[in-house]
Amino acid sequence: MSFLEEFNANLESLPNILARHYAVLRNLDKSLQDIQRQNEQRCEQEIEDIKREIKSGNITPDTSLIRFSDEALDEQKHSIGIADEKVMLAVRAYDLVDTHIQQLDQYLKTFEEELRERDTVAASALPAPSVDTGAKPGRSSEGGRGGRKKTRLATATAATATAAVNPTAMDLDIPVDPNEPTYCLCNQVSYGEMVACENPNCKVEWFHFGCVGLKDKPKGKWYCPDCAALKNRRKGR
Repeated sequence: MSFLEEFNANLESLPNILARHYAVLRNLDKSLQDIQRQNEQRCEQEIEDIKREIKSGNITPDTSLIRFSDEALDEQKHSIGIADEKVMLAVRAYDLVDTHIQQLDQYLKTFEEELRERDTVAASALPAPSVDTGAKPGRSSEGGRGGRKKTRLATATAATATAAVNPTAMDLDIPVDPNEPTYCLCNQVSYGEMVACENPNCKVEWFHFGCVGLKDKPKGKWYCPDCAALKNRRKGR
C-alpha cells in the first residue's frame, strides 16, 4: 500500500473517531454541569445551616472548625475528575488531527521532491541546441554582404510540424537570442529546415521551407521567388 493510499484509509476513519470523542465530551459536560449545579445547591444549603447554628449558639464561629459535608466535598472532587477527563479527551482529539496534518505535510514534501526530480530528469533528457554554421555553397561562412554569419538553431519535431502548416505564424518555443539576425520572407530567426538562394545578390539569402512552399530539399540550384522572377525577366530581354 502506498503512502497516499494509507493516508486516505486513515483519513476516512478520522471523522468517525472524532465524532465518538465529541459524543463522550458532550456526555461528560452534561454530567459535570449537573454535579456542579447539585453541589452549588448543597453548599448554599449547608452555609445557611451553619449561619443558623451560629446564631442559635449551637456552634462557635470558629472558621477552622467550619467545613462542608463529606458529600459536598466528594461532589467537588468528582467534578474535578470529570473536568480532567474532558481535557484528556480534547487533547486526544487534537493529537489525532495533528497527526494527520503532519502525515499530509510529509506526503506533500515527498511529492514536491519527486516532481523536482522528474523535472530534472526531463530537462537533462532534452537535446541541447545545435549550431550549424555552414554557409551557402560558394560563400564564406563569415563573409558575403557584410559578413553576416548564418546560424540555425535545431528545433523540436513539434516546431517543425507547426512550421509546415503555418510557418509565418509559428510561435517558437526554443530560446531565441534577441541579437540573432532574421531571415526569410517572414522576417523571423532561423528554425527548422532552410534553403539558400543561389543568387549571390539576394537580399534575403535564407528561406524556411514552409515559407517558400518546399517540403524537401531542392535538387540543383534553387532561387527564391524574387530572384527567380528577376532571372526570368533578364532571360526575356
